[in-house]
Amino acid sequence: MAKMLIRNIGTLVSGDVSNPILDADSVLVSDGKIEKVGKSLSAEGIDVTVDAQGTTVSPGLIDSHCHVMLGDFTPRQRMLDFLDSELHGGVTMVISAGEVHLPGRPKDAAGVKALAILAAKSFENFRPGGIKVRGGGLILEPGLTEEDFAEMAKEGVKTVGEIGLGKVKKPEEAAPMVRWAKKYGMTVMMHTGGTSIPGSSVVTADQVIATDPDVVSHLNGGPTAVPLEEARKIIMDTDLTYEIAHCGNPKMILEICRLTREKNSYDRVIIGNDHPSGTGVVPLGILRVLNMISSVGEIPPEIAVCMATGNTARVHKLDSGFIEPGKAADFVIMDAPMGSVGDDALSALAAGDIPGVSKVIVDGEIKVQKSRNTPPPKRAATL
Repeated sequence: MAKMLIRNIGTLVSGDVSNPILDADSVLVSDGKIEKVGKSLSAEGIDVTVDAQGTTVSPGLIDSHCHVMLGDFTPRQRMLDFLDSELHGGVTMVISAGEVHLPGRPKDAAGVKALAILAAKSFENFRPGGIKVRGGGLILEPGLTEEDFAEMAKEGVKTVGEIGLGKVKKPEEAAPMVRWAKKYGMTVMMHTGGTSIPGSSVVTADQVIATDPDVVSHLNGGPTAVPLEEARKIIMDTDLTYEIAHCGNPKMILEICRLTREKNSYDRVIIGNDHPSGTGVVPLGILRVLNMISSVGEIPPEIAVCMATGNTARVHKLDSGFIEPGKAADFVIMDAPMGSVGDDALSALAAGDIPGVSKVIVDGEIKVQKSRNTPPPKRAATL
């Protein structure tokens, strides 16, 4: 693969909430991985040079909650290419929370196991527009055994989708399966709050705690949130990772931001879109959440970006999400949009504006030259 140098970076967001801004202006990429991060790195032997023009570079955004099916189509919204469109919102990877919208979705142990393996393998070989998809979010159904989890893990299934969307809902039924999933390296997600689509159910904080997932999905609702005291219990009394979702309750987003600041639990928050859902498909959903929590949720914008990158990468065991040597060379290059009061992408987010995306890079290859969905940036990266 070609060697790439990204130079003249104005702000380099690390993906790490403990050190969100790096003192560097250049990133060297080799064979799809980050080789070096520093200042004024040499362009000798470089095949492709990207001049960031003083703009902001961050790890590619990660959508922690997407209900993919097979291919780039959603029957729920009758829409093609919704994943490709999300790439144009700076998202370089999406995580399946379960292929629940598949028409005729199987609801027996053999069927859900087969679907999870199929979806995981399919998306290993298919990147819509270049976006990475971790498919195969297993929906828990009665009859699954430890041997099933061992087989699925061996075949590439890495995620248990939202617990509560299948017939296994109660902690006493789900907890043993959760233990098996974790034993074989899977990341476990759990529906939280009120009902979202037909077939889902109300899930309380006590049920979540008793089940012990890795991720408390859409704590702000999908779209109906848990009561405030329930959210407080999750944030204050556990160390669970919790998700803010675009499709959820907007008032609860602000309450979660307040509790997060109070607890200083920035490293536990991840950002999801939760589309396609009854609320539709919003390709800029992740940027819109970053916009909201930065502008009115009082979360520093550089911390917000890390929530949508490194935090998600850590809980899902990804090789991306951080700007550091050895990680996948997934980047979004963005700036304040034309007409914004912000001077750069981060100050635009803090002001409530959506940044303009000028380049999206996946595994060291430019997949978006200019976003078709964001407003145009004040300054655009050039080749």
